[in-house]
Amino acid sequence: MSRIYFVVFLISIYLVLDVYVFIAVRSLAEGLSPIWRRLILVSYWMVSILSLAGVLLYRQIDPKVFADLRLYITTFFFILFIGKLFATVFLMLEDIRRGITWIVNLFPFVEEKHSTSRSDFMQKSAIIAGALPVAAMSFGVISGAHDYRVKKRIVYSPNLPKAFDGIRVAQISDIHTGSFFNKTAVEGGIDLLNAQKPDIAFFTGDLVNNRSEEAKEYLNIFKRVTAPLGVYSVMGNHDYGDYTSWSSEAAKQKDIKNLHEMHRYMGYDLLLNENRTIKVDGEEIAILGCENWGAGRFSKYGDMSKTIAGTEEKPYKLLLSHDPSHWDAQIRQEYQDIDLMLAGHTHGMQFGVEIGNFRWSPVQYRYKQWADLYQEGEQSLYVNRGYGFIGYPGRIGILPEITILELKRS
Repeated sequence: MSRIYFVVFLISIYLVLDVYVFIAVRSLAEGLSPIWRRLILVSYWMVSILSLAGVLLYRQIDPKVFADLRLYITTFFFILFIGKLFATVFLMLEDIRRGITWIVNLFPFVEEKHSTSRSDFMQKSAIIAGALPVAAMSFGVISGAHDYRVKKRIVYSPNLPKAFDGIRVAQISDIHTGSFFNKTAVEGGIDLLNAQKPDIAFFTGDLVNNRSEEAKEYLNIFKRVTAPLGVYSVMGNHDYGDYTSWSSEAAKQKDIKNLHEMHRYMGYDLLLNENRTIKVDGEEIAILGCENWGAGRFSKYGDMSKTIAGTEEKPYKLLLSHDPSHWDAQIRQEYQDIDLMLAGHTHGMQFGVEIGNFRWSPVQYRYKQWADLYQEGEQSLYVNRGYGFIGYPGRIGILPEITILELKRS
């Protein structure tokens, strides 16, 4: 019932924004020819009615058969909503000015009365302010969602054995198969990863959004990720089915087991609070895989005491842990012998600005470490920006990432 109230509230807000922006559009269209004016006004309401109809029919559409259609409906509505919200902010500022002017005009000592009608400049500014996010978010869906970028970094450590000096590590994270709508583009990203010829590959969690069945049609694509020293993976917070409803706890656990089997089918060595040893020319490093452990409200399935057991004497330890908040909250405090941790989770919020070494995203106000390489003393953390997306099916500024790290002995 609470969900119904939320939908009613959201639609009510949308209609208010709709009418508010329409008044400005109608005013600006008055100078046009009757045909163009009618075309603009009719088109405005047709688009709005179409988006609202989609929202009202959303729950009636079978998610298993028409998953893409449901995604398009929510995306279309969301983009229009944000655009009209931006336009409304400008119009409200103008209306506040008009209100103040109207009150001032009431005073008898004011000789020159000022106009209280909306200025064309502010109305045009409002329409432009609404159009910009619509254009940017549309471009983020069409181009940004699958514009895979290879990020290369060198990570130094005095503990790295000589036999591993120069080893190339590939990382992808946050695949979110339940959000994909372009299988060809997804496959192109894996081709790009394999072209880097990594020595070892890692996947740091969130294969699905909610249920294992989302990954079925993509397994053979991600199965193609290969590396001579193996492909290792861990679970992310979305992989435990915590964000959807289940008929029983047994059904949820069965789905998690299905997801485990999918990792094995793809050839990924799934680490569930456990570790592996990799040996090259008689020297060894430890690969540790911790189940999801997130600071704050996020699930804590991880157990580092189990994860690290038996690796105490290994000279170099590389930890896979989905949530970067794990690094400050536990790893740096209790496990200072972890040399490198690989994480994902944040997606860089799928929105932000990256120019050279300058990076900004709203997600940085939630996560201290949210993208790229961080170092504290002899410990390093790399946060992958994510391969896929969730919620908004696109990316603006923060593009999907394939990480290539070269490990060097300092």
